[in-house]
Amino acid sequence: MSMLQVEGLTKTYGDKTLFDHLSFTIGEKERIGLIGVNGTGKSTLLKILAGIESADKGEQIHANDFQIEYLPQQPELQDDLTVMEQIYYGESKVMSTMRAYEQSLLLFEKNPESSESQKQYMKWQQKMDELDAWEANTVAKTILSRLGITNFEAKIKQLSGGQKKRVAIAKALIQPADLLLLDEPTNHLDHETIEWLETFLSNYKGSILLITHDRYFLNRVTNHMYELDQGRLFKYVGNYATFLEKKAEREQQEAQRDQKRANILRREIAWLQRGAKARTTKQKARIQRVEALKEEESFSSRGEFDFAIGSKRLGKQVIELERVTKEFDDRPLIKSLDYLIVKGERLGIVGPNGSGKTTLLNMLAGRIAPDQGEITTGETVQIGYYTQEDEEIDGDLRMIDYIKEVAEVVYTVDGQVITAEQMLERFLFPRSTQYTYIRRLSGGERRRLYLLKVLMTEPNVLFLDEPTNDLDTETLSVLEDYLDQFPGVVITVSHDRYFLDRVVDHLLVFEGDGIVSRFQGHYTDYLTEKQSKWENEKAIGKEEVRQKELAKKEPRKKLSYKDQQEWNQIEDKITNLEEKIETVEKDIAAAGSDYGVIQEKMKEKEKLEQQLEETIERWTELSMLVEEIESGQKS
Repeated sequence: MSMLQVEGLTKTYGDKTLFDHLSFTIGEKERIGLIGVNGTGKSTLLKILAGIESADKGEQIHANDFQIEYLPQQPELQDDLTVMEQIYYGESKVMSTMRAYEQSLLLFEKNPESSESQKQYMKWQQKMDELDAWEANTVAKTILSRLGITNFEAKIKQLSGGQKKRVAIAKALIQPADLLLLDEPTNHLDHETIEWLETFLSNYKGSILLITHDRYFLNRVTNHMYELDQGRLFKYVGNYATFLEKKAEREQQEAQRDQKRANILRREIAWLQRGAKARTTKQKARIQRVEALKEEESFSSRGEFDFAIGSKRLGKQVIELERVTKEFDDRPLIKSLDYLIVKGERLGIVGPNGSGKTTLLNMLAGRIAPDQGEITTGETVQIGYYTQEDEEIDGDLRMIDYIKEVAEVVYTVDGQVITAEQMLERFLFPRSTQYTYIRRLSGGERRRLYLLKVLMTEPNVLFLDEPTNDLDTETLSVLEDYLDQFPGVVITVSHDRYFLDRVVDHLLVFEGDGIVSRFQGHYTDYLTEKQSKWENEKAIGKEEVRQKELAKKEPRKKLSYKDQQEWNQIEDKITNLEEKIETVEKDIAAAGSDYGVIQEKMKEKEKLEQQLEETIERWTELSMLVEEIESGQKS
């Protein structure tokens, strides 16, 4: 059953068409991942569905009470509100009641003797009861806590950018909605929080349409995939892995269809050039057919790297850190770190936001100095640094000119010449767009262009600081293919699990308080080991608590009646069992070659031996209790 039906949606900016006559339906419980190259209109489509922007054409059909909740990529919050006030900010009756209740509670706590504050507090308590809003209030605080926000009365203006995004996520998740629209929800979230969000969305009551670069997240959350490609929408049933399979099939079919079109076009042109005699109407029809074939959009397989870009020669010495220490605001980020970066290194730097990862990259790049210690860089090292900060780009430059400022050509490892135009094509900028002014590009397209500029410098040591925050999944695939063949050193700061698994083979882990540890293996291996260690520590902690509880118990003064009776009889029971075993052993010896009797007696013996072992264990327990009681009586 469809909840939302979209028909003929069209959106243009100037002479650029983002999408043309898109039609689709969203059904109940659908979890849809929306992907496509930056600049194709993914965020714009979400804004149109949310009513933030208007479409040029098209309509949305849904029930009158249909509710949509939207999380933008860059949320705009109210600086003067507290966290809880921001959560309740909106038109929902439940939300406004919860907000009023929280405010009345604060007033009552400040002045409990005031009759007015008591009256208001009681009034909004009653309203909460009438709307059954208590659960929503609890859920709000639970979700905020799981997202790492625990100070509910903090002002929004006091929060970091990452914290503000988490508050916005919480607000979106708490609001009741038939359709939840999420634009890059995993940015600024650590692994544990992303895992929690995956579980939460899997159990979400409404439908979901989301944009994310996190391919593991897409794979685990979605059951449908939408791809925006050159103004068209392709729909797939299944998660991200299924999408990749189906897309490969589609592209193969389009390539075959394109080849067939080219063959027909070649024959038609040859016919016209020969000037074959034909009736005028038929000749005109052929000319029209040729023109129509020419105008048809051909399929092009984009972004494939079947060659390795060369880089400047890298000597034996790359970068060495000796007892490097760095503090910020009297808080230790790095304490006495020793590390040797070698040729061919594929290193990932991971840890919580604000722990010092980017600071380490900046020290390695020579942009800032350590407080103590020394960083030695080899003479042949040429660093290419893709930073988190947006580079100032002259919007009046055309894309091709911006890239040619660095180099007009680059060379492969075997000496092949690759032009700037060809590199732009491989980074998903078709020839037809390369003379576009940069001011007309989307934010994501600018970041992709900036990445290409860094690579065009032909570095032999490449630093990547959170590249997945701004790059779409297709660009990331291109970058990963490039890095597969890159002959130099790669060091990346990232929280993206898929990217780290694909690119690096060992890690530097920022654990807090200046401690940086090493891990040999992929990021998933590290997370698995970390989880196992946490579970072991949890089990040990439980056992320690149990032992402490046992130690707190007052010593027994005497055995219980049942234990005393058992203790009086247990030695006789042991003797009796030993005698029975001896008797059975004699029966086995006397059986001779009667294997039926022997087998039956062996089973009887095993049963008696098991009873004897259990009885002896019980004797040990009771004897320890007796000793404990006797020791207590003596003291």
